[in-house]
Amino acid sequence: MRLKHKQTAAILLSAAIGTAGISVAGAAAQETAQPVVKNVIILIPDGMSVGGTTLTRWYKGAPLALDEMASGLVRTYSSDAAIADSAPAGSAFANGHKSHTGFVGVLPDVANMPGLAPIAEADKRKPVASVLEAAKLAGKSTGVIATSEIMHATPADFSAHYPDRSNYDALSEQQVYAGMDVVLGGGGKFFAAENRKDKENLISEIERLGYDYLTTPQELKNSNASKIWGMFAPAAMAYDMDRNPDKEPSLAEMTQKAIDVLSKNDNGFFLMVEGSKVDWAAHANDPVGIISDVLSFDDAVKVALDYAKTNKDTAIIAVTDHGNGGLTIGNKATTSTYDKEPLSTFLAPLQKAKLTGEGLESVLNADRSNIKEVMADYFGITDLTDAEVAAIKSAKAGSLNYTVGPMISDRARIGWTTGGHTGEDVVLYSYSPNGDRPTGVIENTDVAKYMARMLGVSLDEASKQLFVPARDAFEAKGASVAWEDNQGNPYITVTKGNTSLKLHIFKNIAELNGQPVQLKGNILFNGISTFVPQDAVDLIP
Repeated sequence: MRLKHKQTAAILLSAAIGTAGISVAGAAAQETAQPVVKNVIILIPDGMSVGGTTLTRWYKGAPLALDEMASGLVRTYSSDAAIADSAPAGSAFANGHKSHTGFVGVLPDVANMPGLAPIAEADKRKPVASVLEAAKLAGKSTGVIATSEIMHATPADFSAHYPDRSNYDALSEQQVYAGMDVVLGGGGKFFAAENRKDKENLISEIERLGYDYLTTPQELKNSNASKIWGMFAPAAMAYDMDRNPDKEPSLAEMTQKAIDVLSKNDNGFFLMVEGSKVDWAAHANDPVGIISDVLSFDDAVKVALDYAKTNKDTAIIAVTDHGNGGLTIGNKATTSTYDKEPLSTFLAPLQKAKLTGEGLESVLNADRSNIKEVMADYFGITDLTDAEVAAIKSAKAGSLNYTVGPMISDRARIGWTTGGHTGEDVVLYSYSPNGDRPTGVIENTDVAKYMARMLGVSLDEASKQLFVPARDAFEAKGASVAWEDNQGNPYITVTKGNTSLKLHIFKNIAELNGQPVQLKGNILFNGISTFVPQDAVDLIP
């Protein structure tokens, strides 16, 4: 969709009421032919503060692929807090609405931050369409990639809806029936029947739905399928520095494969890519983990950017959902020496690391009697104190990065303000073949609106098609509605005369008088009400 410069600016300004301004850089004022954007790729390095980006650039010793795309800043607050949780922060990118901590793809129940209108009672926890869902309705191919479990907050924000990010059963089931063409990441165990309360074997269901189900990098490379679902770890994938390339693909490799598959659709595609564990490293105050996965993320950005520059039909957004950790190059120890410290003060200790704090756990022996040897070999630390040895020895399984991350930070003079998220603005990176990209200081919700505009889709219209209040709609047609629990696999039945309709919660499956019907979207339950796509309502005469 091509717009005149004045039209484009007006739309963006309208979308950014209450922000510090937004403009379009480089859009031609004259009536000249512009490249047509039919694809959008958003890449999200979860929890990547600007301090982590700066540190990683120094570590690499060369510019990042991200650098040339820097175009503005994004405000990250949620509907009721100055510091956002990943679920509402990712939802804002996905659907253009502020939301509440823990809420995935639904409106908040409280909206009291300055400049926000209070949420109407009828809208509380109501699902709203993501850019991915709107793109799918428009006939585009869609995909999500993450190095976390694929039903973790950010990937779920684009592909599922529920006011509790920890309800993996509800989120993963929706993803299976969301009709995406590419799903790649971790979290395979959450689709297995033995790990689910509903006891459904969703891996078998994924295969029944026509996906090539992949579990190794070689299978990913060899697949020629038009629909692929890759689960490369039972839960989260490894940090890139710790990754075994024979067992897990890199984020860049997954991104390239996704583009190869999705770009076969002449109508275009939408792809979300998350470098999930930048955030996890920041929570642990582990600078090596941050460097590991910012570099990995940047490699994925390069893949996307190279594709966009070659094909000239793809817009790219790269932006984190929030800051985390408050990383600084310099800490209390450099208070009086900060301008005298050579770069090596900060980099030399980090460059000795061969694994992240998480990866170190795999090279410690069962009784952790080899701590000093391991820390010397893999972190270059030869001056461990007795207290540090004791801390490593007593660290709980799965949390060693929280113990050794601060140790290397101290030696590298890296400062931290918190083990939690932070509320500062974050850097916006963008690319568009026609120069139409957001600049200035914008809201996180403007990211969704920009992507929707570039794809020529309407988020509001998609919501109207996908999320109709079921009881109101069916009873308005004179039908009766009943809820059936069915041992953890609930459904609703709708009856009118001789017509009987069964609608399975979190699936896109209906049964009309016993015959299966595939719907355009999933049947959703938000803990209060059930929502159905309009084509389900249309099945009742």
